[in-house]
Order: sequence, then structure tokens, then C-alpha cells
Amino acid sequence: MVLALVGQAYNVQAYENYPMEVCVLSINVFLTYIILGITLAAPIGPVNSLRLDKGLKNGFWHAWIVGVGSMLADAIFMLLVYLGLVNFIEYEPVQVFLWLFGGFILVYSGIECIINSNKISLDSSRNQDSLTKCFFSGFIMSISSPLSILFWLGIYGSVLAKTSTTATPIELLVYSSMIFLGLGIWDVFIASLTTAFRKYLNLRMIIIISLLSGLSLIGFGAYFLFQGVHTLFLS
Repeated sequence: MVLALVGQAYNVQAYENYPMEVCVLSINVFLTYIILGITLAAPIGPVNSLRLDKGLKNGFWHAWIVGVGSMLADAIFMLLVYLGLVNFIEYEPVQVFLWLFGGFILVYSGIECIINSNKISLDSSRNQDSLTKCFFSGFIMSISSPLSILFWLGIYGSVLAKTSTTATPIELLVYSSMIFLGLGIWDVFIASLTTAFRKYLNLRMIIIISLLSGLSLIGFGAYFLFQGVHTLFLS
């Protein structure tokens, strides 16, 4: 689906020289890149698991700020790809460090999530994590993830490859902003969804979901650690 959206955006741009269709086509291009951003953010992964956990435990703003932290990391990745500064990940020591460090962060976050699951309260005035902690949790989890780096290198790199031949730097900036807008829309959607879940689920169900989120984070972390050890000793 992601590749289809990239191809659609590229095909639409090919007709932008026709004056009568510029406005309609521009809207189509913008919507295509916004949808691409939503599609990039939607897959279930460590950040979405953390967003779900923080939203159910603390409410809308905590889930939203996790996404903001993750989006800051995404913006850094997009800038690095745009500037062509991501070649450092080709070096094996860097790959090993990213796998192991990212794995440690995920396993630690998962264990913390499970330990704190018995401290959940539906009373919004108690037992809430700070917004600053949630922001940096989202940022560190995303910036330290090798999959995030490879993901943005592959997807955003292909977007740049297709559009750079026909678009000006300003247009590339606008298209990149539309992708980022899509990420923001998904962040608000997930935060709103978790808030709705919090209203209709009882305490026991929220604790179970929090435990599952913690196990999910540990699972992702174990995979990262395995990849790091495999790269270090077996490659």
C-alpha cells in the first residue's frame, strides 16, 4: 500500500504542467502524501504500543505527547535522509549498537509497563506519569530503533528518489510537510481512541491491555537484541 501511494503521488505530479488541472491535482498530491504519512504511522509497533499504554493509564494528553516525541525523531530521520547523512548505518559497529541499545530501551520500557500495571487508577488526579517523561519515552524509543531508521531510509528515500527529478526543493519541503501532517493526524486519532477506551473499559481490562502492551514491547526488544547479537557474532 505504501509503495502504491508513492507511485500515485509520482504519477499525479507528472501532470502538474497542465494549468487547468493544477488546483485539483495539487489537492490530490497533498492528500496522497497525507495518507502516506498516516499509512507510515499506522502499523502496530513499539511506539503505538506505548501510546496505547500511556493513553489508557493517563488519558489523551499523555498518549498524544508520546506521539509528539516520536514525531520529533521521525523529523530528524527525514532530515538525515534528505541531507544524505544516513550512510553511517552501513557500518557494522553502528548497526550492532543500534540493535542492542534499541533492544535495551524496549525491554526496559516493557518491564516498567508491566510493573506499573498494578498501579493504574481510573482516578485522573492520581498515579499519572509526567508529560515530559512520556515525551522523552516516545522520542528515545523511536530515535533508538534501527527499524525506524531503516524504515525512513527505505520509504522516505524512495519518495525523494521519485520526486526529486520533477519537484523543486520548496515542493519537496511541502510534500514532506504533508507526510508529517499525516503522522500528526494519526497521533491525534490514537490519543482520542485510547481516551474513548479509557471511558468504556473497566479497570481490569485496562490492566490486561497494559500487560499486553508491556509484553509487546519486550517482544520487540528481544527481537532487537537477537538481531544485535546475531550481527555481532554471526555475521
